[in-house]
Amino acid sequence: MNDDVRNIVLGVIAAGVSAALGWIARTYLWRRKLRRQQRFFGLPDHAESLLVVNRNAGGPELSVMRHDVFALLELSALIKDCNAHARVVAHDAAQQGIGERTEFCLGGPVSNRRMAAHLSSLLPGVHVDVEAETGPQAGAFRIGGEDYRVDGGRSEYALLARLTTGGRGDSRPVFLFCGQRAITNQAATRYLARNHERLARKHGDGSFVLLLKVVNSEAYGPDVVELVADVTRAARTPLPETAAA
Repeated sequence: MNDDVRNIVLGVIAAGVSAALGWIARTYLWRRKLRRQQRFFGLPDHAESLLVVNRNAGGPELSVMRHDVFALLELSALIKDCNAHARVVAHDAAQQGIGERTEFCLGGPVSNRRMAAHLSSLLPGVHVDVEAETGPQAGAFRIGGEDYRVDGGRSEYALLARLTTGGRGDSRPVFLFCGQRAITNQAATRYLARNHERLARKHGDGSFVLLLKVVNSEAYGPDVVELVADVTRAARTPLPETAAA
């Protein structure tokens, strides 16, 4: 074997080794990213999750508003990325305990009975005005003594929460998307889809409650979302009875 042939053979071997090492490195990084995402969402391979939605008040059939459908599509893509499965259930048919399966609960407490239960049990520091049908207080949030009112189409709010209970290592999280309008529910799911890696780095496997502001939804839809504050502590601290009334 002359020097030219030897150099060609060595070059081919080196290229093959480099390609193999590159493939191994990319696979390792991809798997690490996948496992981190699966831990954050509580969705190991082939796990089942619940998408809990409201039921149309006009009848017994499961009927979801257009923006909530878009929100479900956002969540379905995240679940698929985790190699997991989703089952859509109505809010009044989701009869399971917290932590059994990962749950994505969508909608305000007026139309979603399970959301109302979660807010009462897990976030006693959050009060949503469900009494006022019109006016600035309709659907307003009260968190930590501050009121966040709806300015329809211009300034609206949504809560995005990841909550866990107990100390069980296999306990699955509950994700809440509680908006003042259907478009703000979609804005919250889109915010999670775009920022879940950053949220996982910051919060790990712990609980958090974020207050989001949807800006000028009439013009920009659910795309312009601002993080107002991390309200985890305030949301989990019961409101005084006079404040919650």
